[in-house]
Amino acid sequence: MLWGGHNGGLEVRRSVGGATVLRGRFPYGVSTILWDGGHTGQARKEVIAPRAFAIRVEQQDQDIHFLSGHDFDKPLASRAAGSLTLTDSDEALIFEATISPEMRDVSYVRDFLAGLGAGLIKGVSPGFRIAPTDQAESIRSDGDGVLRTVNSAELFEISAVTKPAYSEAQIEARSWSVPAQPKTGSKRGIARWR
Repeated sequence: MLWGGHNGGLEVRRSVGGATVLRGRFPYGVSTILWDGGHTGQARKEVIAPRAFAIRVEQQDQDIHFLSGHDFDKPLASRAAGSLTLTDSDEALIFEATISPEMRDVSYVRDFLAGLGAGLIKGVSPGFRIAPTDQAESIRSDGDGVLRTVNSAELFEISAVTKPAYSEAQIEARSWSVPAQPKTGSKRGIARWR
C-alpha cells in the first residue's frame, strides 16, 4: 500500500457529548516531490488527480479507516462504525472523524490527542493502491525529473501523521521509468498492486 501526504491541516473540535471531532482535507492536483534526485538522479514527483479516490469513497459499503500514523492497530474512526464521513470534490477529499469519549480512554488515542494538541501531528496522508485499470496512472518526463499522476486509486485509509510523505522503501518499490509506449491489457493493472 502507498501513502501520500500533504500538510492540509486538521481542525479539532470538542462536541457537547465529550467526543472529539477532527476535520481535515487532502487536496487534489498538488504536485509533491517524493525524492529530489540526489546529486545525480532525476527528481521523482507525484500528483493525485481530482477525484482519484472516488472508486471506494462513492461506494458507501466499502469501509475506510481513519488511523494514527498508517497503523491499522491504532484506529481512530471508520465508516463502518459510523464515525468517519468522507466528501469528495474536484478540489479535495474532505473528512470528518469523531473520536468517542470511550475511545479517548484508550492509551494510543490519548497519545495521539496529546501529540495533536502539542502541534506535533499536523499532516494528512492517504493509504491507497493503484486501481487495476490501464488509465489508473501515467508517468512522464517533467523538467528535471519524472512525474507520476495517479488518476484512480483504491483508498483504504487516511491517517493523521507527523510528516506526510512516502517512505523510501515504497519509493524504491515503484517503477519510475517513463514508458516507451503505453502498456495495454487488464493483466497490467491486476499484477501491479500498489
